Amino acid sequence: MKIYTSYFAKMKNIPDEIVRISICGKAPDWYDGIQYKKVAPKYGFFQEWKKNHDNNFYIEHFDAEVLDMLNAESVYRDLEKLSNGNDCVLLCYEKVGDFCHRHLVANWLQDKLSIEVKEYGC
Repeated sequence: MKIYTSYFAKMKNIPDEIVRISICGKAPDWYDGIQYKKVAPKYGFFQEWKKNHDNNFYIEHFDAEVLDMLNAESVYRDLEKLSNGNDCVLLCYEKVGDFCHRHLVANWLQDKLSIEVKEYGC
């Protein structure tokens, strides 16, 4: 199973055989696909980040409140189960190059599991 990242506005460019999985706290109302909120940002620090856009603050809290609470192998197995072993793409809102937690999740999975997780189409 390969894991990719992307954002909702690019979903139409992703082949149907790649399983879409939202990893944000609240997916768009029109999105009716799979959601995996274990790696979603927590509301409190996300709201604070929206006020100050301090990426270091966000990373510190995301690591401490989300990633440090999880086991990367368990997350991988969850994604594998949700996608029935097919390739999957982790979706959020921000465009390529914008600060986004999906990149933190991708880096975390890469570091912990020695797998490649890249932005779809890049």
